[in-house]
Amino acid sequence: MTVGVNRILSLDRDDMTDLERELFLKDLKRVADEYFETNGETTLEVTRADEGFLVCVLFTARRIKSVKKPQ
Repeated sequence: MTVGVNRILSLDRDDMTDLERELFLKDLKRVADEYFETNGETTLEVTRADEGFLVCVLFTARRIKSVKKPQ
């Protein structure tokens, strides 16, 4: 298969691999930690929908951090 065909097929799958989930949650946690003091595990649920996917990320936070406006 060509690279283009592989890319098209990879965009039309129903699930993420465990490695992809782990990398996504690691990246997302870095961003979430800028806005929240997180507490515990982050979970990810990806569900097929009519127009693509519904993506739900859940985590608990002890507090919302104060964010200063960039200058």
